[in-house]
Amino acid sequence: MTAEPWVVYAVLIVTGILMLGAEIYVPGGILGVLGALCLVGAMVAGFFIDTRFGFLSAGLIIVLSAAGLYLFVLVFPKTGAGRSLTLTTDGRDFKAAPDGDGALEGRTGTAESALRPSGIALVDGRRMDVIATGLWIEPGTRIRITAVHGSRIEVAPVAEPGA
Repeated sequence: MTAEPWVVYAVLIVTGILMLGAEIYVPGGILGVLGALCLVGAMVAGFFIDTRFGFLSAGLIIVLSAAGLYLFVLVFPKTGAGRSLTLTTDGRDFKAAPDGDGALEGRTGTAESALRPSGIALVDGRRMDVIATGLWIEPGTRIRITAVHGSRIEVAPVAEPGA
């Protein structure tokens, strides 16, 4: 028992379109590739229906796919879903280190995570990525910022009085 070519054609078209649409929300590229393969399969299935229909189908799938991609690039970033998945700025104002690098030197805080040698520290109520110089530092240890080199913030443990 074989399926009608029209049924196979319709299933491949619908499945291909749905997989390409799902690719927006599921990263990895697998669904996009499978969706494109379904559309190629639909082109082939069109030739089993009729040769003229196969050529018409292949041409329409190619032209409509290109038009859909063009519209997607123009329209999707302006939708709510597109705005949540894309950056709103171009990155010219991004800074690797906080303003006033020199102002951080000498400040004290607490190691939030184990610094082996890098980890998270809390300084002036802000969580920062830091790198310990010398020894590994356990969480909860008081630390002091010893140097700032661009985005690299170096810390050392604060010597406890009487220790």
